[in-house]
Amino acid sequence: MRLRLEFTTEPFDLDEAPGHAVVGREVVQTAELEAVDVGPFGNSAEGSVDAVLAAVGALLRRTLEAGATRVSLQVNVVEETRCGEGPDGARPGVGEARG
Repeated sequence: MRLRLEFTTEPFDLDEAPGHAVVGREVVQTAELEAVDVGPFGNSAEGSVDAVLAAVGALLRRTLEAGATRVSLQVNVVEETRCGEGPDGARPGVGEARG
């Protein structure tokens, strides 16, 4: 099973990234996660159950210690696909276009 983590930290500062936001980004960038995407209004990453749950624990601990007053997060189960397969697990046949 794979999980997708999305999170934001508050308070926001549109002029400069607050320390807690920087720490949150560091947590996901250094964890054993994939598809890491960091941005000014939200961050996301994917990985195994163990990797995501470990990152969530570190994320909460470290961002709160760095001054976050709120951490909003969402964890979803994502479909696993093998190389060359579509999201439904089907392999395109010869001459069929990949979607």
